[in-house]
Amino acid sequence: MIIVNKALQDLSEEIIQIRRDLHQIPELGFEEFKTSNYIFKYIDSLDVDFVEKTAGTGVLVYFKGSKGEKTIAFRGDIDGLPINENTDVSYCSLHKGKMHACGHDGHTAILLGLAKYLSMNKSKIKDNILLIFQPAEEGPGGAEVIIKEKVLKKYNVDHIYGLHLYPDIIQGKVGVKSGPMMAQTGEFDIIIRGKSGHGAMPHNAKDSIVIASELVGLIQQIISRNLDPVEPAVITIGKIKGGERRNIIAGKVIMEGTMRAFNDSIYKKMKRKITIIAKSLAMAHDCEIDIIFRDMYPFVNNDKKLVDEFIQAIGRENIEVIKPQMTAEDFSYYQRELSGLFFFLGTKNEDKGFIYSLHNSKFNFDEEVLLIGIQVFINILIHNDTLLM
Repeated sequence: MIIVNKALQDLSEEIIQIRRDLHQIPELGFEEFKTSNYIFKYIDSLDVDFVEKTAGTGVLVYFKGSKGEKTIAFRGDIDGLPINENTDVSYCSLHKGKMHACGHDGHTAILLGLAKYLSMNKSKIKDNILLIFQPAEEGPGGAEVIIKEKVLKKYNVDHIYGLHLYPDIIQGKVGVKSGPMMAQTGEFDIIIRGKSGHGAMPHNAKDSIVIASELVGLIQQIISRNLDPVEPAVITIGKIKGGERRNIIAGKVIMEGTMRAFNDSIYKKMKRKITIIAKSLAMAHDCEIDIIFRDMYPFVNNDKKLVDEFIQAIGRENIEVIKPQMTAEDFSYYQRELSGLFFFLGTKNEDKGFIYSLHNSKFNFDEEVLLIGIQVFINILIHNDTLLM
């Protein structure tokens, strides 16, 4: 069990209120203007060394340590999702069609709670600490913008940590693993241009739906027959649109899909194979097939040394070593620049009814988790000698 210190317990009501305030104003990526203003207003009441905007709606908060030999960063994402909330809480979303269904209100509250604690214990800060309130994790990816703005270099960040509330892990437990933890992901659109015609005369047409069905089967064979079976990879075609009437052969079909892997070479191989299959089918059916690929987030890759230190700081009894997850996270962009660690903070509590998955309109969590999240960050700082006890 992770023990929350007394000073932090005394902040419980304030931190819970922060979370509830934020929960009522969910905003989509790069539109988090109210959220950003809320963060700035709260930080203005604290004793921090520097605060500035980043990535449009993001916020950076900096604490200068007495020694200042290294800089540790903590990231919290601040955006919501385009979902209608379906909970009965008194602090339900006030923004129709938008909800904090992925716990980012909790992440932001945890980071603001950490800022409050550090402000109260500023004389104990030995090395520099940077808090990154990041926009647009849900898309198109605020981390990449922050890196392009050279924030990590400007503040000379040595290591970075991030968390995510996670309803598949028991409340109070922490899920982590070294190495690849979350998948690299990309999207693709396939446009098949055949030739429409009467359903009774298929020989005078080029049936885009038949071609699409072939394409789906062949693409799935990439996973089962072209990739090493011990290498995790997924290709999913989640949307197919085509056809006008039951007796008209479709002249055009649009397919939309996603692909995920933990290995860059596997990811590139999937793209290459999809392209080869599409070109071959286009030749076989004498039609046009165009493909548009969009590379999204790299894979989350936790530094082994940081994971080992993290387990010592939190206590092995509080750790659940997890399997790699096929979900994606733009925290991975930071890890391409420097060593970092991303972990899951468990929220599953069947007794209290906190069982709904992320991105579910009924998602919620026990707010006691907020203090645990802050304490985990504090333990990291104490363990690496950045913060005195």
